[in-house]
Amino acid sequence: MKVTSKFPNLRQDFAASMVVFLVALPLCVGVAVASGVPAELGLVTGIVGGIVTGVMRGSSLQVSGPAAGLTVLVFEAVREYGVAVLGVVVLATGLLQLLMGALKLGRYFRAISVAVVEGMLAGIGLVLIAGQLYSMAGLKAPASGLDKLTGLPGALVDVAASTEALASLGLGVGTVVVLVLWRRLPRRVRTVPAALGAVVLATLAVPAFGLPVATVEVRGLLGSVQPPPLDAFGELASVGLLGTVLAFTLIASAESLFSAAAVDRLHDGPRTQYDRELMAQGAGNTVCGLLGALPMTAVIVRSAANVQAGARTKASRVLHGVWLLLFAALLPAALGVIPLPGLAGILVHAGGKLIPLRETASLWREHRGEALIVVVTAVSIVAVSMFEGVLIGLALAVAKTAWDASHVRLEVVDKGAGPVQAYLSGNATFLRLPKILDSLEALPQDRPIELDLSGLHHLDHACRTALENWSARHSTAGTTPVKVTTGA
Repeated sequence: MKVTSKFPNLRQDFAASMVVFLVALPLCVGVAVASGVPAELGLVTGIVGGIVTGVMRGSSLQVSGPAAGLTVLVFEAVREYGVAVLGVVVLATGLLQLLMGALKLGRYFRAISVAVVEGMLAGIGLVLIAGQLYSMAGLKAPASGLDKLTGLPGALVDVAASTEALASLGLGVGTVVVLVLWRRLPRRVRTVPAALGAVVLATLAVPAFGLPVATVEVRGLLGSVQPPPLDAFGELASVGLLGTVLAFTLIASAESLFSAAAVDRLHDGPRTQYDRELMAQGAGNTVCGLLGALPMTAVIVRSAANVQAGARTKASRVLHGVWLLLFAALLPAALGVIPLPGLAGILVHAGGKLIPLRETASLWREHRGEALIVVVTAVSIVAVSMFEGVLIGLALAVAKTAWDASHVRLEVVDKGAGPVQAYLSGNATFLRLPKILDSLEALPQDRPIELDLSGLHHLDHACRTALENWSARHSTAGTTPVKVTTGA
């Protein structure tokens, strides 16, 4: 008699969960430290992403947790409003995501321009790299993204004059080198996730070489969890804070759903249900907000590791959350030996992956307008801020779409005698109005003109008014009035 297990995929899911746990551990800690909050809060978000979001329906193999893509925005929010208000922002973000999922708006996030998303990630990557270069050297980074970049030459001079800063920077650079070269190591070594291996080597290097570098400050799991106080909710009356909530919601939702689309291409299992996935992310962020933790998104690095490790069901991501919980509860002191330059090196490497250099180069060859959106969005985020940069990118994408959609063609038939026949076809919008008027005003002024508009799919108010004015001007020139033919 053949016995069928109630959990036929448990072995594969258990093995995958261990891999994801080892990948997630250094990233959760690194993102928290870079965000300006206790390291344990990164673990809390990872735990919630695994246990809460992990059990919900949406994307079966996608893994959620704190993401490098939100680090810059979280750091700015904490710097401006404080850690206590961060919980309010994350809570409001989660509730908005739940509402959008209930209204079935998740699928519409797929309509966001890919160029805007890539530009957003590139801008985040640039600011993240610049900020973490200061952390690698043990220096305090300037507040704005532009100041971070322009201040790097001066920071390099300061580092050269300090032995401790040189040692710290060397450890961080060494961590980046290990991450870059990890894929070239023997397969047996590569069974250890690159981020974990780099952190372990950096941790061992500190006592081995007697390096005077800072390490992670340990507060304990319960000591770090601080639900937002009631008076913090009064900050929601601030327009600036509402803008931050909208930025969190837009970026976290877009990153999660774009990640889901990417993960779907990695496996043959059930496809993502976007509205339910958005509600799962919302539920996770709501819990994170109540705990005063970091916001979460679905993260492609951990999700890809989950799929590649052979995960079959959502059990793998739930178990990875359990392992994070056990580590945070039983071995919190282990965090205290991790050097901060090593974590900064991991985030510099992660920031580099956010910059789509190859994709942008390919876009430049095939669709220069899309490549321009990527560059403008990234530069705007660095020069202004995250929220305004994304809005500029979205506005530029909408303008480009409107321009591309407003194709119009003017065909002129002049037989030398009788009226000149002009045929307009396509979409006549205000964006093409200068071209239309230049072409019409170049027609003979001393001949009657028959203007046929039946080929137009769309004629907006600005173009209609301009055509009427042109027709009136042409008629007063002493010729037969313009005859206009429209579609039925």
